[in-house]
Amino acid sequence: MSSSNLHGHPPEAPSHGVTWGGVPMHAKRAMTVAVASLVAAGLTGPATASAATLTSSADPVSVIVREAAGSGDAPERAVSAFGGSVTRQLGIIGGFTAQVPADRIGALRGVAGVRSVSENASLALQSTDVQGQAAQPGSLHTIANEVTGASAMWDAGFTGEGVDVAVIDSGAVPVDGFTAPGKLVFGPDLSFEVGTPLENLDTNGHGTHMAGIIAGRDDAAAAPYSGDSSNYVGMAPDARIVSIKVADALGHTDVSQAIAAIDWVVEHGDDNGLNVRVLNMSFGTDGVQSYQLDPLAYAAEQAWHAGVVVVVAVGNEGLGKVNNPATDPYVIAVGSNNANGTADTADDVVSSFSNNGDGTRNPDVLAPGERVVSLRSPNSYLDQTAPGARQGEKLFRGSGTSQAAAVVSGAAALLIDQRPEITPDEVKALLTGTAKSIPGATAAQQGAGLIDLATAMNTATPENAVQTHARSTGAGSLDEARGSVIVEVDGEAVTGEVDVTGESIEDSTAESIAEGVTEVVEEGAKETVEVIAEMPVEEQVEVIEELPAAQQAAVIAEMPVEEQAAVVEQAELAGVTWSGVTWSGVTWSGVTWSGVTWSGVTWSGVTWSGVTWSGVTWSGVTWSGVTWSGVTWSGVTWSGSGWA
Repeated sequence: MSSSNLHGHPPEAPSHGVTWGGVPMHAKRAMTVAVASLVAAGLTGPATASAATLTSSADPVSVIVREAAGSGDAPERAVSAFGGSVTRQLGIIGGFTAQVPADRIGALRGVAGVRSVSENASLALQSTDVQGQAAQPGSLHTIANEVTGASAMWDAGFTGEGVDVAVIDSGAVPVDGFTAPGKLVFGPDLSFEVGTPLENLDTNGHGTHMAGIIAGRDDAAAAPYSGDSSNYVGMAPDARIVSIKVADALGHTDVSQAIAAIDWVVEHGDDNGLNVRVLNMSFGTDGVQSYQLDPLAYAAEQAWHAGVVVVVAVGNEGLGKVNNPATDPYVIAVGSNNANGTADTADDVVSSFSNNGDGTRNPDVLAPGERVVSLRSPNSYLDQTAPGARQGEKLFRGSGTSQAAAVVSGAAALLIDQRPEITPDEVKALLTGTAKSIPGATAAQQGAGLIDLATAMNTATPENAVQTHARSTGAGSLDEARGSVIVEVDGEAVTGEVDVTGESIEDSTAESIAEGVTEVVEEGAKETVEVIAEMPVEEQVEVIEELPAAQQAAVIAEMPVEEQAAVVEQAELAGVTWSGVTWSGVTWSGVTWSGVTWSGVTWSGVTWSGVTWSGVTWSGVTWSGVTWSGVTWSGVTWSGSGWA
């Protein structure tokens, strides 16, 4: 995987793109940090033309520009030369957002010092600072007490205690709401940020939002929770979150990472005191292959048959078909509704963005998914790009079938707490059998309707609730399973029968992905240290500052100890914050986490480092009877519709 293509135009991809929180993002992503050829700060090519030939009358579009090390302000000057403007600096990704004429995006990609240019959808922002949860129709207090009936289960003593919910997403951070000992457990980090001080942590913001909906709980909150509108309380406040990180700050991930994460849940969900009974998957691809052949659907289905309730978002495109793997009829496919903050379904509507079914495979149930308030990941990508979605200091508002799926994952944890022996098929039958129909909505739009836990709690577990659909073999083409955008590593598209590290899919495991990505990051850090070794410390700081936060940390860690101190001191003098943020007394500096102990990182004496797992054996994704063929890995769709 060479870095020779970093300067060139990346392969064109369909326009659908990776979406996370309603932000389409082309997953054209180089993992390694920039090397010597990228240190020059001057413009080449287009910059030599006159200003008259550079500017354009085409409509401007919002883009995300990632900068190469040593580029200085060349990318920003190129944007101006092309008739555009920089709108926001994004230290967390080593870049900025800008408005650029649509017909100049290709030229901008060819500018020296520009690592990538990807589309950034506009966001409808709201700056209102909401003071109390009870005042918000999208608050968890309202959703639990007025809409879903979760509070009835709390009052009966069922709060999700003893149930672990795995969340495959962008990671999670131990913000207020996840500070109780053991509340947040980190599984392996399979993202492009593994092996850095940002390992496991949510640099995007999506994963923390989902985890908060499912099981967040302020330390000051006390059972039975239903009367508490001042503290944050998620759907299953005493459940535990097991976070498996697969996405980086921009939400970039690969189907191979998602499949390996599911495999980890299947193989290790009961290790060392874990009790993973629910898996939340607020993502999917737009592949149209039959679920009976699709490898991603197969992986999700294997988790279901292993005793894990798999909850999947149907997607936010407003289409007449659900996304993959919600196509698999075994899992719980969740659409979004707007309950208008009331328990009465008479005023409910299915969200316009929520994908409908095709009559053969419809959403199974609906849950609130509009303007849902959950926990905020400070200084994450979403936090930086959608400041109007902040609700006070610690909360964040978002909409999408992602949020709806998280509500249902919390609901499933409550039912499992009430009935520890219940099977996934029985959980699904109980939720669908007690759901409330939305007047005026078709079955293709709503499935069985809005979940109703107050009724479900008092309904007997359905007898003979065994699904008999044809099972997936996973033996189809992974090329057909792909989404619209191919992930790039070192400027090369990840295609063929390999995972994101280039490993044969037959040999791919969660461990090998984490280890392989870590090696790439470490090698890139070493190369960068070699490039800047003879530079004055002031220039070293300038180069490092332009890197994404995870790579900043990796480069500094690779430097000799005495040079580290000089760089950090110079950074402080220059006012460089290294994309820093502080929460709960812990500083996220992007430089070091030494001395910080996370209560949820270890259990039963086993430390999860993101690379080695102390004697744990990984079985990989090669389940028996599966033939992997024709693979092209692609970006997945993160089902959050908007942040406002």
